[in-house]
Amino acid sequence: MNHTVQTFFTPTSTDGPPNYEMLKDEHEVDVLGAPHNPVPPTSTVIHIQSQTSVLDHVIWSLFNTLFMNSCCLGFIAFTYSVKSRDRKMVGDLTGAQAYTSTTKCLNI
Repeated sequence: MNHTVQTFFTPTSTDGPPNYEMLKDEHEVDVLGAPHNPVPPTSTVIHIQSQTSVLDHVIWSLFNTLFMNSCCLGFIAFTYSVKSRDRKMVGDLTGAQAYTSTTKCLNI
Protein backbone atom coordinates (compact mmCIF):
# COMPACT_ATOMS: atom_id res chain seq x y z
CA MET A 1 0.00 0.00 0.00
CA ASN A 2 1.11 3.48 -0.70
CA HIS A 3 0.55 5.83 2.24
CA THR A 4 0.94 9.54 1.70
CA VAL A 5 0.29 12.28 4.20
CA GLN A 6 -0.62 15.69 2.89
CA THR A 7 -0.99 18.84 4.90
CA PHE A 8 -3.44 21.51 3.76
CA PHE A 9 -3.82 25.06 5.01
CA THR A 10 -7.46 25.88 5.66
CA PRO A 11 -8.12 29.33 7.04
CA THR A 12 -11.06 29.27 9.46
CA SER A 13 -10.83 32.93 10.30
CA THR A 14 -8.49 35.72 9.31
CA ASP A 15 -7.80 37.01 12.82
CA GLY A 16 -6.59 33.73 14.49
CA PRO A 17 -3.73 31.32 13.90
CA PRO A 18 -3.93 29.10 10.81
CA ASN A 19 -5.66 25.73 11.16
CA TYR A 20 -3.79 22.79 9.69
CA GLU A 21 -5.59 19.56 8.90
CA MET A 22 -3.82 16.26 8.46
CA LEU A 23 -5.27 14.38 5.54
CA LYS A 24 -4.25 10.82 5.02
CA ASP A 25 -4.68 9.34 1.56
CA GLU A 26 -4.49 5.62 1.03
CA HIS A 27 -4.15 4.13 -2.38
CA GLU A 28 -4.51 0.44 -3.07
CA VAL A 29 -3.54 -1.23 -6.30
CA ASP A 30 -5.54 -4.29 -7.22
CA VAL A 31 -4.00 -6.77 -9.59
CA LEU A 32 -6.61 -8.18 -11.89
CA GLY A 33 -5.66 -11.33 -13.76
CA ALA A 34 -2.24 -12.49 -14.83
CA PRO A 35 0.32 -10.13 -16.31
CA HIS A 36 0.22 -9.89 -20.06
CA ASN A 37 3.56 -11.14 -21.33
CA PRO A 38 4.01 -11.81 -25.04
CA VAL A 39 6.49 -14.63 -24.28
CA PRO A 40 4.93 -17.86 -22.95
CA PRO A 41 6.49 -19.27 -19.79
CA THR A 42 9.06 -22.00 -20.34
CA SER A 43 9.94 -24.90 -18.12
CA THR A 44 13.11 -26.89 -17.70
CA VAL A 45 13.01 -30.62 -17.06
CA ILE A 46 16.07 -32.36 -15.64
CA HIS A 47 16.21 -36.14 -15.78
CA ILE A 48 18.40 -37.58 -13.05
CA GLN A 49 19.29 -41.22 -13.48
CA SER A 50 20.06 -43.08 -10.32
CA GLN A 51 23.29 -45.02 -10.43
CA THR A 52 22.05 -48.37 -9.16
CA SER A 53 24.96 -50.64 -8.47
CA VAL A 54 24.33 -54.30 -9.29
CA LEU A 55 26.94 -56.67 -7.93
CA ASP A 56 27.73 -59.56 -10.26
CA HIS A 57 29.77 -61.72 -7.79
CA VAL A 58 32.23 -62.88 -10.45
CA ILE A 59 35.18 -63.18 -8.05
CA TRP A 60 33.12 -65.09 -5.50
CA SER A 61 31.80 -67.43 -8.20
CA LEU A 62 35.31 -67.98 -9.60
CA PHE A 63 36.62 -68.83 -6.12
CA ASN A 64 33.76 -71.32 -5.60
CA THR A 65 34.39 -72.82 -9.04
CA LEU A 66 38.11 -73.41 -8.37
CA PHE A 67 38.05 -74.46 -4.72
CA MET A 68 34.53 -75.49 -3.62
CA ASN A 69 32.93 -76.93 -6.73
CA SER A 70 30.48 -79.32 -5.11
CA CYS A 71 27.87 -80.60 -7.57
CA CYS A 72 29.17 -78.06 -10.12
CA LEU A 73 27.31 -75.27 -8.30
CA GLY A 74 30.38 -73.02 -8.48
CA PHE A 75 30.53 -73.33 -12.27
CA ILE A 76 26.78 -72.65 -12.61
CA ALA A 77 27.14 -69.65 -10.29
CA PHE A 78 30.03 -68.39 -12.41
CA THR A 79 27.86 -68.74 -15.54
CA TYR A 80 25.03 -66.74 -13.94
CA SER A 81 27.45 -64.05 -12.75
CA VAL A 82 28.76 -63.61 -16.31
CA LYS A 83 25.16 -63.37 -17.55
CA SER A 84 24.49 -60.76 -14.86
CA ARG A 85 27.51 -58.74 -15.99
CA ASP A 86 26.30 -58.91 -19.62
CA ARG A 87 22.81 -57.73 -18.65
CA LYS A 88 24.33 -54.85 -16.70
CA MET A 89 26.47 -53.79 -19.67
CA VAL A 90 23.41 -53.79 -21.96
CA GLY A 91 21.47 -51.65 -19.47
CA ASP A 92 18.91 -54.21 -18.33
CA LEU A 93 19.14 -53.69 -14.58
CA THR A 94 16.10 -55.85 -13.80
CA GLY A 95 17.58 -58.84 -15.63
CA ALA A 96 20.97 -58.22 -14.03
CA GLN A 97 19.43 -58.20 -10.55
CA ALA A 98 17.60 -61.47 -11.29
CA TYR A 99 20.82 -63.18 -12.40
CA THR A 100 22.68 -61.69 -9.41
CA SER A 101 20.21 -63.08 -6.89
CA THR A 102 20.49 -66.52 -8.50
CA THR A 103 24.30 -66.28 -8.41
CA LYS A 104 24.25 -65.32 -4.74
CA CYS A 105 21.99 -68.26 -3.85
CA LEU A 106 24.20 -70.70 -5.77
CA ASN A 107 27.37 -69.36 -4.15
CA ILE A 108 25.95 -69.67 -0.65
